[in-house]
Amino acid sequence: MLDTTTIITTSILVTWICFIVTLERIFPYTKGVKFFRKGFWLDMVWYTFIQSYFLSILINSYIIAPLKVRFNYEGTVLSHWPIWALVLLFLFTHDFYIYWFHRLQHHNKILWRTHEAHHSNKEVDWLAGSRSHILEIIINQTIEFAPIVLLLDVETAAIVVPIKALLDATWGIWIHSNIDIHSGKLQYIINGPEMHQWHHSDHQEVFYSNYGTKFAFWDWMFGTMFIPGLNPREYKMMKPDKFGLPYDFPQDYFMQHWFAFHRFDVKKIEAIPLVKTYIDWKKPVLRIFKKEEEEPTIGPSPNPQTTK
Repeated sequence: MLDTTTIITTSILVTWICFIVTLERIFPYTKGVKFFRKGFWLDMVWYTFIQSYFLSILINSYIIAPLKVRFNYEGTVLSHWPIWALVLLFLFTHDFYIYWFHRLQHHNKILWRTHEAHHSNKEVDWLAGSRSHILEIIINQTIEFAPIVLLLDVETAAIVVPIKALLDATWGIWIHSNIDIHSGKLQYIINGPEMHQWHHSDHQEVFYSNYGTKFAFWDWMFGTMFIPGLNPREYKMMKPDKFGLPYDFPQDYFMQHWFAFHRFDVKKIEAIPLVKTYIDWKKPVLRIFKKEEEEPTIGPSPNPQTTK
C-alpha cells in the first residue's frame, strides 16, 4: 500500500508532466518535435519504467540497505534538522557533486561511455532526460541517496527521499523540455531549457559546457557556461540546429548498453535481417496511430568523443 508521501509526490509529478507537455505544444523551443518522437517508446518503456523500477530495488535494497546493516549504523546525525533544511542541504551538495562528475564524464574516455546514451536523442524533450546508462544511474543515485539514509533516522529519511526524488524528476523534465523560454538573468542561478538544450546539441562549441543540472551558477563559477545572448562571448546563432551524437549510436536498449563496453559498426549490425526485424517490430503498430516518424537528417560534425 502506498504511503501518503508517495501518493502526493506522484500526483505532483504527473501534474507537472501534463503542464510541461502542454507548454511544449504551445511554445516549442524546436518546432516540429512530435509528442511521439523517435525514441519515445524506448525512453518511456525501457528507461523510465523498466530500468528505473529494477534499479530502485537494486540501489536501495542491495547497495544502500546492506551498507547500513553492515556497519550497524543508526543515522541520527541530522535528523533534528527541519525537513526543508535537509532537502535544501542534500539538493545543494548533490548538485555540486553532479556538476563535477558530469564534467568528468565529458572529459574522460571511459566515463563518457556511461554518459553518451544520454546524449543520443536527436530530438530533446521532457522525456529525453530519462535515457541514461545503467552504470551512470547506479553511481549517481547511490551517491545521492546513501547519505540521506545513513545520516537520518528511518522516519525522517522516508520523508526526505521521496521529496528529493520528486525534485530530481521535475527538474530533469524541466531542463530537457522543448520549451522556448527566456528567463534572462535568472540563468545565472537556475538551470533551464535555454542552457540544457545547448548542452544536448551537436555543436562542437558546447561539447564541454553547461554541466549544471539544477543550479546554473556552478557553470558560471567554473567557466563552463555557454548561452548566446547572456554569455559575453559572441555566437552565430541563438539556438542549436542539431542535437544528439555526431556518430552512429544503436537504437535498441540492450545494444546501447553493450556499445558502451564494445564498439561495433552500428549500421552493419542493425542491417542484419534478424536484428532489423527485432528493432522494427513495433513500427506497423505505431503507424496505425501515426506515431512513427522519419529520423532527422544529421550532418557531420567534429567531436573529440568520436574516438571513445
